[in-house]
Amino acid sequence: MEFAVGGLLNATFGNATELIISIYALKSGMIRVVQLSLLGSILSNMLLVLGCAFFCGGLICCKKEQVFNKASAVVNSGLLLMAVMGLVFPAVLHYTHTEVHFGKSELALSRFSSCIMLVAYGAYLFFQLRGQTELYVPLSETGNDADHGGNHDDNEAPEISKWESLIWLAIMTAWISILSQYVVDAIEGASASWNIPISFISVILLPIVGNAAEHASAIMFAMKDKLDISLGVAIGSSTQISMFGIPFCVVIGWIMGRPMDLNFQLFETATLFITVIVVAFFLQEGTSNYFKGLMLILCYLIVAASFFVHEDPTPVQTKLLSMTSSFGKFQCSTLLQLTNNPYVTFIYD
Repeated sequence: MEFAVGGLLNATFGNATELIISIYALKSGMIRVVQLSLLGSILSNMLLVLGCAFFCGGLICCKKEQVFNKASAVVNSGLLLMAVMGLVFPAVLHYTHTEVHFGKSELALSRFSSCIMLVAYGAYLFFQLRGQTELYVPLSETGNDADHGGNHDDNEAPEISKWESLIWLAIMTAWISILSQYVVDAIEGASASWNIPISFISVILLPIVGNAAEHASAIMFAMKDKLDISLGVAIGSSTQISMFGIPFCVVIGWIMGRPMDLNFQLFETATLFITVIVVAFFLQEGTSNYFKGLMLILCYLIVAASFFVHEDPTPVQTKLLSMTSSFGKFQCSTLLQLTNNPYVTFIYD
């Protein structure tokens, strides 16, 4: 139970940076930056943070195989796949041009799916903290109890008190909220001066800085052979962003009057889908080693290189492509109306 709560709190306060930046970006109308930064946070946690935790933990504990609770990993993988489903359908609806009401059905579907995802995340929290708590007893803890009669070092003395922790969290959150506005305003200027795509800055650079605390804590717990907390930080953070952060931003955008939707474009959605599948395969055995961590890190390098050479289309380009793709349908309906109009005469060359 303590492992689940610890991982949840670590992920929640670690994701405060992304949520604050997203709210400021939504307020400024930078919807695409919000989408890319949240996507980058998911990819960074699933590949880079988890990969470094597996790699460092495997090197330190090289004489034994590290294990973690497979039931918790399976539940998180299922939630991540549900989040991918929520992102796939608006993108498919957009690119197939099968909306009932053009320009409105996609946004309505995104808002409805976001509400469903928020309900699912609330049910997940209840299941994790109040429901099936026996599923979340760490395997390493049960093994230590059997081998050492319950004498393990999980109950470490806290370095600071609870109230000191809350005060520091409040101070750092307020400071982050102040700096986030400057970060959002500097994204476009940095992209132009460094000649780096905005998608690379939003998906790769921003999440690395924002996930620094999670990155360090996940590695630290893995080196102490507490992989359940490391997974709670890395995979739990990805689950929280995908099932709470993204739907929350859609709802906040709805309140602000911003057309924030779940259409993350085809390239980004495909990247997330492949990443979730790869990580799910690595977690299915319930064990980790430095080789698995190295593979996850290398996968993240491939993703980073892909976004470095990927140019995110501007809203004008996206609109023109959409109009060009749907021109055949538009032409047929328009010609049908015009041919039925007796005051219109067609001249053929």
